[in-house]
Amino acid sequence: MKEVPFCKIIWIPTLLLFLLTSCKKEFAGDNYVAYFGGEVSNPTSPFVLFCKNNLVIDSIPLNKDNTFSIKFDSLSPGLYTFKNEPEYQYVYFDKNDSIQVHIDSKDFDGSINFCGRGDQKNNFLIDMYLRNEKDKNDMFEVFDFSFEKFNNFINKTNKANKKFYDSKKEEIKWSDGFDIYAKGIVNFPNYTKKEIYPMIHKMRTGEDVTSKLPKDFYAFRKDIDYSNEALVEFSPFVMYLDHMLNNVGAVNYHNHFTEVDLALKTNINKLNIADTLIKNEKVKNIVLNNIALKYLLEDQNMVNNQEFLKTYYKFSTDNSKKNEILKIGNAIQLLNVGKKLPEVQLITSEGKIISSNSIIDKNTVLFFWSEKLDSHLLAAHKKALDFKTKYPNYNFIAINLDDDSNKWKTVLKKYNFGTITELHCANFEDIKNKWAITKVHRALVINNNKTIKNGFTNLFDVHFEDDLE
Repeated sequence: MKEVPFCKIIWIPTLLLFLLTSCKKEFAGDNYVAYFGGEVSNPTSPFVLFCKNNLVIDSIPLNKDNTFSIKFDSLSPGLYTFKNEPEYQYVYFDKNDSIQVHIDSKDFDGSINFCGRGDQKNNFLIDMYLRNEKDKNDMFEVFDFSFEKFNNFINKTNKANKKFYDSKKEEIKWSDGFDIYAKGIVNFPNYTKKEIYPMIHKMRTGEDVTSKLPKDFYAFRKDIDYSNEALVEFSPFVMYLDHMLNNVGAVNYHNHFTEVDLALKTNINKLNIADTLIKNEKVKNIVLNNIALKYLLEDQNMVNNQEFLKTYYKFSTDNSKKNEILKIGNAIQLLNVGKKLPEVQLITSEGKIISSNSIIDKNTVLFFWSEKLDSHLLAAHKKALDFKTKYPNYNFIAINLDDDSNKWKTVLKKYNFGTITELHCANFEDIKNKWAITKVHRALVINNNKTIKNGFTNLFDVHFEDDLE
C-alpha cells in the first residue's frame, strides 16, 4: 500500500465559507450538493474533465496556480472519472461529499491523494489500483508455473487483498453503492488471472492445463451480476468480461480452421454468450458493441465480416451504435488490398488544405499520432525514421489526429522529426469513416499507384517490414 502523504489543503474561499456557515443546512434532506477540487502539478492540459460513463459532465479550468474547484448543485452518488488528459482515474461520490485531490502528471496514478469529506474510500480505490498494478508486473513469469504453483501464488495475493478490503470496510464503513466497486477492484483482477491462465500457459509452454483445472475453478462466474449497469464502465470488470468471453468462446478444435475462420467462430461465440448471459439491454448492447469494434478492426476478411455482422445485428438493439458499426464495416471494405485509398482532406503546416491523393507519388506509409499520447508519438516517429533509412524507396507520412491544429504546430516546433512528412487531419469523422481510424496505433502501407497494400498494420507489428520488402 502506498504511504499517504500529508494532504495539502487548497484554500478555496467559497468552499471555506460554505463549510463555516451553511454545512448543516445545505447537507440536509434531499439536497445533493457536492464539491470537487484540487491541484494538478505539471498539468498536461489546462482543464480537468469530470465525467460519467465516458461522457463529460463538466470541463473545469485550472487556475494560474494549477488549482481547480467546482460546486455541483446536485450530484447523484456513484462512480465518476476525472481526467487531465490523457490520464484518468476514478472518484466515488456519496451524498454531499466534498473531495479534494492532488495529482502530479509526471506520476499520475502514483501521486494521487484524496482529502476532505469522502476521501478515505477513494484512497482505498487508488491504493487497490496500485496494488493491482504491482501485482500485474509480478505476474509475468507466474503464468509459466504449474497449476498448483500458480494457484498457490494467486491465492496468497488474493488473501492479502481481501484482508486489506475487510479491514478498510470495517474502518471506513462505506456505503453499499461504493462496496460494488470496492469488492470489484479486489475480485475482478483475481478472476481475470484465472481466465487467462490456461491460454497464456499454453501459448508460452505448449502445455494444455485445461484438464488439470478443478471442477470448481470457475465457480465464481455464477456469482457475478453481469447485468449490473454500475459495472459496465468499470475497467476491472470490463477487462475481466473480455477475457472471460475469450476463454468461454474459444473454439476447441482450432486446428480444423484457418486463422480468419477461427476468429470468426470465436467472436460469434462471444456474441451468443453475451446475448444469453446479460439480461440488461443497455449493458448487453455495450458489450456487443465492444466485441464488434474489436473484431472488425482486427479481422479484415470481407466475407467473414458480413457473417459476423449478421449475428451482431440480430442481437443489438442500439440503433445509433449499429449505424456506427456499419460505417466502420463499410470503411473496412473500402480498405481491401488492391483497392484505391479513399480520398480525405489533410492540412499542411502552412495551413493549406490538400487531398490525400496528392501526397502519394511513391510507395508510402501513413501513420498516426496525438499530442495526448506523448510516448507513442516519439516512439512512432523514431520507428518511422529507422524504417525510412532502411527503405528509402518509401515515403513516411505522419498524420496528427488532434482537433487543435495550433497545438499540432507547437509540437512540431518542439521536436525535429527530420524527413518525415507532417500533416494534420482536417476532419476526424471523415477519416474515421473512410479509413476506419479509431485509434492512433494504426498504419497503412500504400503502393505508388495509390492502391492499398496493407490497410491494417502498425509500425510496431513484428511483421510490419514484410509489407515493405
